[in-house]
Amino acid sequence: MAPRPRLLDRVNAARAERAAKGLLRTRRLIEAREGMRVKLDGRELVNFCSNDYLGLSQHLDVVSALQESAAWQGVGSGASALVSGYQFEHASLERECAEWMGYERGLYFGSGYLANLAVMQSLLEPGDVCVQDKLNHACLLDGARLAFCELKRYPHLDIEAAMRQLLSEREGAAMLATDGVFSMDGDLAPLRDLALLARSQDALFYVDDAHGIGVLGPQGRGSTAVAGLTAKEVPLLVLPLGKAFGGQGAMLLGSDALIGHIAETARPYLYTTAPAPAMAAAMRASLKLLRNESWRRAKLASLVARFRRGAVRAGLPIQESYTPIQPLVLGDNERALAASRGMEALGFLVGAIRPPTVPDGQARLRITISTLHSEQDVDALVAALARVCAPAPVTA
Repeated sequence: MAPRPRLLDRVNAARAERAAKGLLRTRRLIEAREGMRVKLDGRELVNFCSNDYLGLSQHLDVVSALQESAAWQGVGSGASALVSGYQFEHASLERECAEWMGYERGLYFGSGYLANLAVMQSLLEPGDVCVQDKLNHACLLDGARLAFCELKRYPHLDIEAAMRQLLSEREGAAMLATDGVFSMDGDLAPLRDLALLARSQDALFYVDDAHGIGVLGPQGRGSTAVAGLTAKEVPLLVLPLGKAFGGQGAMLLGSDALIGHIAETARPYLYTTAPAPAMAAAMRASLKLLRNESWRRAKLASLVARFRRGAVRAGLPIQESYTPIQPLVLGDNERALAASRGMEALGFLVGAIRPPTVPDGQARLRITISTLHSEQDVDALVAALARVCAPAPVTA
C-alpha cells in the first residue's frame, strides 16, 4: 500500500514553487502611523497602498466614538447577533445606512468577506447559477463556491458574454454579481447595463461596492448612485466599511424579505460573534462625516487627476481608472517586486500585486490615493515612479 501523502510535505513543496515564481508573500510590521506617514523598519515612508481613501480611520470624531462606546459597553459583543450580541449601536448603524442609501433594511457583518459568503450561501443552492465578472473580488467567487451552485464567469466588462451565460442556464434560480469598482484595476462595472440584463433574465442583481462607497456619487453613495440605480434595480448591495469608512465590517442592504431571510439562515452570520458595538459606533461617526464633508471627495478627485496628469507626462503605464485606485501594470512578478523595493528606497510604500490576486502576466504596482495626501506627496510619488519604472533602454 502506498504511503499517505503528508500535508507538511505538500506545504513545503507549494512554498518552494511560490518562491521560484516570485510569489512569496510576507507581512510587514507597521511600527507607527500618522496620516499617510508610516514607520517601517525604522524608516518613515509615505503610504500609497492604503484603502483609507477619505482619511477617516484616524479622524478624531471616529476615534472618540469608538472610545466612548467601548468605555460604556465594553469591547466585544459577547455573542452572535441572534443570541445576545445584537445591540443598540448595531441597530442604529443598520437603520442609518439603509435610510442613507434608500433601502428597507440593513444587516451589519464583521467583514465584507463574511457578507458575501453569507449572501450566496443563504440564497443559492445546487442547481442555481451565479454569473460573475472574471475580475470580481475573491470573496464573491468563494461565496458562490460555498453555495455549491454553478459559477459562471464572463470576461471583464463583457455584457454580451454575461447574457450568454445567463441564457445557458434556465433551470435554477440565477444571481448576477459584480464589484461596483474593481479592486485591482480601479475601473467601474457597467452597472446600468448589468441591471437591465439581470431584470430581463429574472436574475437577482447583487453589487459589492467596497471601493466605490464613500468615494463616488452624491453624498458618497457610491457606484450605484453614479449609475442612477436604486434599490429597485439593485435588490442587494453590500458596503464594506474597511475602505472609505476607515473602519471594519460591512453593511448589507436589501428588502425586508431578503435581509430577514439572510439574517435567519446565513451560516456566516448565525455562527459568529457579532461585531464590536464600539466599531459600529465609530462607523456611525464615519457615515456622518462622509455624508456631510463633500470636500473630502473633491480633494481626493483633484489629487487623482493631478497624479494622472503627472503620470502621463512621465510616460508611466497607467490604466483607464479615475478612482483612487491607480494601477501600473508591469507584467513580470520580479519586475513588480523590484519596483516596490525601489519605491521603498526612495521613501514610498507601494505594494507589488502579483497572481493569483491578478491574472498571470499582469503583476503591478497598485497605487492608492487618499485625501490625507498632499499635492507635494503626489508630485514626489510621480517623480519616484518615473525613476523606478522607466522602461529599459533598447540596445542594438
